[in-house]
Amino acid sequence: MPKPGIAWSLSNKAPMFIIRCFFVLQVTAATIGCEGKKSSPRSAVLISSNTKLQYASGFTVTYQSDSTKLVEVVYPFQGATTGYKYLLVPKGRPVPAHAPDVRIIPIPLSSIICTSTTHIPLLDYLGETGKLVGFPTTDYISSPQARKLVDEGKVQDLGIDKGLNLERIAMLNPDMVMGYTMSSDYGQFKKVEELNVPVVLNAEYLEKHPLGRAEWIKFMALFFNKEKAADSIFSIIEKEYLDIQAVAKTVNTKPSVLSGIVYGDTWFLPGGQNYAAVLLNDAGCNYLWKETSSNGFLELSFESVYEKAHDADLWIGVGSFSSLKEIETADHRYTRFQPFKQKKVYTSNMKKGLKGGSEFLELGYLRPDIILKDLVKIAHPALLPEHELYFHKKLE
Repeated sequence: MPKPGIAWSLSNKAPMFIIRCFFVLQVTAATIGCEGKKSSPRSAVLISSNTKLQYASGFTVTYQSDSTKLVEVVYPFQGATTGYKYLLVPKGRPVPAHAPDVRIIPIPLSSIICTSTTHIPLLDYLGETGKLVGFPTTDYISSPQARKLVDEGKVQDLGIDKGLNLERIAMLNPDMVMGYTMSSDYGQFKKVEELNVPVVLNAEYLEKHPLGRAEWIKFMALFFNKEKAADSIFSIIEKEYLDIQAVAKTVNTKPSVLSGIVYGDTWFLPGGQNYAAVLLNDAGCNYLWKETSSNGFLELSFESVYEKAHDADLWIGVGSFSSLKEIETADHRYTRFQPFKQKKVYTSNMKKGLKGGSEFLELGYLRPDIILKDLVKIAHPALLPEHELYFHKKLE
């Protein structure tokens, strides 16, 4: 299920990066395949002696002399004071002595259950989608590779996210469940572990920098011994992002940007240190709440937002609205904003999966470079004349 965060394809309209990344992945996978033939099928050889993290701060990796990897998710949910530790032990080797709070994960994984659509692209890019065996509410999945497995009955629907079908999980008996949590409530995952199925928490959504979230591909790679592939993929994403950011820094004027919509009686919009605000800043935009210190979401009154942003240049991010008419119907007061009058309102949900899942929510964490290109194209179209919007769309 999406977090409060895709499939990639080689379609004619896909960014060239995806084709280049596919090429790199194939070359890396071939290299790994050759290395694999040298080892016993009952043992695993570490692909890399190190995992270097440049942006992600939510997990650490320690490679140990007995070929195990000690992985710690240091900040698993907002407000956490302790983390979770996992010892990744090559299959066929004895489990070394370890602290009682360390969970044991045999690797490489032969099967995995994921619980967020943001996990799916990590498998896709690492060439491990075929190991996916279960997912809560499979209609959310947009990835063509994963959807094919769902249609073939190879990926089981596990029910709603907060009420996983434990009986079905027990039947699948996966090597691991990759979960996430918004609080200290470990409820359903405790029940999964009682089935002797290891649970590993992925906290990518808490990273403040867009490249920090993308770097969690290195986290997924640890469980498949695909560190080299992850390094190669991330390096390309990072270069694309930084190159686009450098282009955006050349602008002399920055359009003012409004974001978010009203839920109930409250307007929710990104805080100044939020992931979305960082992207807008890197795209050469003047996000009107950039000075706020929150890395979460601000909860403001309609009146205060209107006072500050009624004459904004752009309105980017409007929830699930798909047309200006829908916005007007929901609340006529929206029509008073200048970007609404000038039809400069943009949604990020241009692309949908076959069952209606959002590609932006699925792929966006791994591909902030595509998001950044879209934002630069919207704010400064002359800088990227050949780029076609991928996730974003101007509403009519």
